[in-house]
Amino acid sequence: MSSLSLTFFATTAPRVLVPSSSSNPKLSPPSYSFSATTARRHSTAVSFRSGARRTSATCPCASFSSFNVRAMAKMVQDRESTVSSSSASDKQNKKMLNIEVNHSRTFLDVRSEQDLLSGIGREVEAGRLPSNLATGMEELYHNYKNAVFQSGNSRADEIVLSNMAVAFDRVLLDIEEPFTFSSYHKSMREPFDYYMFGQNYIRPLVDFRSSYVGNVSLFFEMEEKLNQGHNIVLISNHQTEADPAIIALLLESTNPHVAENLTYIAGDRVITDPLCKPFSMGRNLICVYSKKHMLDVPELIEMKRKSNTRSLKEMALLLRGGSQIIWIAPSGGRDRPDPVTGEWYPAPFDTSSIDNMRRLAEHSGIPGHIYPLALLCHDIMPPPPQVEREVGEKRVISFHGAGLSVAPEISFADIITASKNPEEAKEVYTQAFYNSVTEQYNVLKSAIHGKQGLKASIPSVSLSQPWG
Repeated sequence: MSSLSLTFFATTAPRVLVPSSSSNPKLSPPSYSFSATTARRHSTAVSFRSGARRTSATCPCASFSSFNVRAMAKMVQDRESTVSSSSASDKQNKKMLNIEVNHSRTFLDVRSEQDLLSGIGREVEAGRLPSNLATGMEELYHNYKNAVFQSGNSRADEIVLSNMAVAFDRVLLDIEEPFTFSSYHKSMREPFDYYMFGQNYIRPLVDFRSSYVGNVSLFFEMEEKLNQGHNIVLISNHQTEADPAIIALLLESTNPHVAENLTYIAGDRVITDPLCKPFSMGRNLICVYSKKHMLDVPELIEMKRKSNTRSLKEMALLLRGGSQIIWIAPSGGRDRPDPVTGEWYPAPFDTSSIDNMRRLAEHSGIPGHIYPLALLCHDIMPPPPQVEREVGEKRVISFHGAGLSVAPEISFADIITASKNPEEAKEVYTQAFYNSVTEQYNVLKSAIHGKQGLKASIPSVSLSQPWG
């Protein structure tokens, strides 16, 4: 079981905002708002949640909210005096709240790019921020800024400042009080909503006018099965650190339950990289060590194997409870372009990973369904050309269209009856998933890169823009 080859992902960022509209049709997000008054109605001491509100626009890109960082700072000040008397029953939320109100406000009061960047320098001088991380933060800021400005949004400067201020605040908080992920990590929505943080950070990077979803009706089918207590497994390719946020953004208008409740099989790098951790905290995760990095440090091999065994046990327990939807990339890492042609394609799938996932689903005692899922979004945040051993890669970011598609579930029982032996059946089963993902990927590629749009649809892959 320790040979399970899984993947590495990461997500990205929200804000706590004042709604406003944009004349740019490229950006699709619904508006978001933060209300300290609303927060007071919660039983917990405070809620840093940003609540999505539907707009009347026909395209999700019709308006965009900008985050008022000072609103967050003021909210923290308002709540400091009430922390001790909080009646919150959730000890974890109360612990996180105390951490929130006591950490540095360096990035909460910024009003300009100069304030933001000088804040990084002050934290380095104070000894609270490592210099190498500070360099990475500055690089991330400029790359993110360039990408958002590519959208042509008239309020790009405000969007960049607000999103990066919150992102840096979350990074600094984790440096001050490092968060430790358990084998099974549940998305943290209170006292700070890390899920919406990730959604709103990636949102301005997605060009919804040239983004598509394939076979959206199958996502409704999944929701019906989840409501019946069944389990769903998505066998997917993996392209960027932002995959979870992009998947959720493309599904939030039609299938918010799927978007918010997906559990991702995630590699250790996204729970250790300081620039990834805050985004990972907003996702449901089963944390594992990928095969690609299992042998990086010989003396840690046994520890990693034991950790993976614990994670698999956690996943087995989840599946036994039913109504779970789990995403796994059996390639064990992100797709990369062909070094000669430069063409992108789904990386090969590992048979043992798919077989392990199938057996876990079958042995849970709950009806399970395994679907092939294709994702195309590498332009937004491509990985380094080669797999890197060290944590802390350079983040290249761009504004671009993205695509997501799912095909009907594939039954192992149908395949094994036609195969000569079980081992052959496993290989055929894996190839069936890979072939389906590749076919869907090529349709998305024609729609987005080939600029064919909805005309790229084929009988087995019907494209749509459900946010339109």
